[in-house]
Amino acid sequence: MSCKFRVNDEVLIITGKDKGKKGFIKKIVGNKVLIDGINLVLKHQKPIPSQNILGGKIYKESYIDISNVSHFCKNSSKKSKIGFKFVNKKKVRYLKCNKLIF
Repeated sequence: MSCKFRVNDEVLIITGKDKGKKGFIKKIVGNKVLIDGINLVLKHQKPIPSQNILGGKIYKESYIDISNVSHFCKNSSKKSKIGFKFVNKKKVRYLKCNKLIF
């Protein structure tokens, strides 16, 4: 798991069918990320009467590889690389556009 990406980071999709879209990371599993509203796939849901779940076609978010996303910098409205530096003897992440991330 890459320590450069964390939950609730704003990212930009750099390849694939959703290229250019922005979203927030919801979950990280290994080297895959789940991004809010990105990489929607069609799933055929079977009805489950005991849980009051209706059947039919639903759109569901799917995982995307971590190499296909990049951090998004609001200051420059572009993708940005991430770095690490020490502030008050504490290691913090920062975007290369000089914005600290805590």
